[in-house]
Amino acid sequence: MYRSAARRLLPAAICCRTLRLASPSPFSAPIAQRAAFSAGAADNAHNHRPDNSAAFNSSPSTDQRRNPRATASPKSHWQEEQARVLQASLGHVIRLGWTESAMVAGAKEVGVSPSIVGSFPRKEAALVEYFMDDSLQKLIDIIDTKEDLKSLIPSHRVSKLVRLRLEMQAPYISKWHQALGIQAQPLNISTSFKQRAMLVDEIWHAAGDEATDTDWYVKRTVLGGIYSTTELYTLTDNSPDFQDTWAFLDDRVRDAFDLKKSLEEVKYLAEAVGAGMGGPVQGFLNKILKG
Repeated sequence: MYRSAARRLLPAAICCRTLRLASPSPFSAPIAQRAAFSAGAADNAHNHRPDNSAAFNSSPSTDQRRNPRATASPKSHWQEEQARVLQASLGHVIRLGWTESAMVAGAKEVGVSPSIVGSFPRKEAALVEYFMDDSLQKLIDIIDTKEDLKSLIPSHRVSKLVRLRLEMQAPYISKWHQALGIQAQPLNISTSFKQRAMLVDEIWHAAGDEATDTDWYVKRTVLGGIYSTTELYTLTDNSPDFQDTWAFLDDRVRDAFDLKKSLEEVKYLAEAVGAGMGGPVQGFLNKILKG
């Protein structure tokens, strides 16, 4: 049931992301019901003020802690046309950034009227969130198919999976600071928290974690901090193939598993790297670590 639910859940979540964007609450459902977009829905999204603590302060059931993919079930089919536009738009991000212009270019590429961009209430956020969901799906596929991951000890498996996920952002590295800024905006931050929480949950589950007590929360908070600091490290890393970033990542994961570094030290590392980015990016990181 665990595997079959996952295979149905994530593809639907990716392509129905934009429907959820029109909902007054980004956390109301992982996958929204198929519905037509309207001016009223857009107004609701505009007026919504999300609860930034929802992703990390909720209290999942024991079954949910044991199985991160069991927290929801599919509720609709893919929104095929919108997904095609968003997928094509990713090819224009390097040139145009995470912008409405990239989405218009994507629509034209797949032969869809550019007016479809108007159906995304938060436009650029939809593009970033689609990329996040698509990357999570790819990571799950890797977890499900790569047998060599199972031969790694847990700490090496965690490092490997974080690295694989961050490597998916490498083609967009010159524009990723813009994506982080979009995620940090008040209307988008709840969904950003939720996506990162799902990612961290998947990585811990793949590493064999079955904790159901307070360790469940501690492990995810620590790994969330490690992921975010490493993500920011990539933005200033000029070494070949991000070699310095991966060395930084390996050190942080090893320290976490060896219990040589406290959570406060992880926060300090995050703040030290984030200080150089400033503005909404640093604020976004600080809010994640306050979980």
